[in-house]
Amino acid sequence: MLHNFGYYCEMTKDNGMGTDQNNRTKWIHLRLSPSEYRAIQSRYQKTTCRNFSQYARAALLDRPIVTTYRNVSQDDLLQEMVVFNRELNAIGNNVNQSVKRLHTLQEHETSSWAVQYSVTSARLEEKILEAKTLLNVIAERWLR
Repeated sequence: MLHNFGYYCEMTKDNGMGTDQNNRTKWIHLRLSPSEYRAIQSRYQKTTCRNFSQYARAALLDRPIVTTYRNVSQDDLLQEMVVFNRELNAIGNNVNQSVKRLHTLQEHETSSWAVQYSVTSARLEEKILEAKTLLNVIAERWLR
């Protein structure tokens, strides 16, 4: 199966206010094999181009194409930080709910609250230690 690509070539036209405006009115059609299509799409996905037409124009007109690169260790670190942030937010919400509940408790209910709060407090301490460890890992990677 062959794929068709269409893209506009650049033309300038005065828009009546003394400035040039890009009007892309011409089409170029291209037939590619599936392997050629995959290769071009693969290259396109590694760029910062907003759409395929922008990439095709830049490639065909020999303009510079900005490609992106991924630092896998930073991606992994970012993923860990996202998970860690969610966990901290959940613990923070639990602490806030516990304190609100404390203010509404009767005198005889405070002992059950204290047990629940000690569990939340232990989880918080565990996450603080995790944060320290994670920050040490970040510092080691940064100093390499």
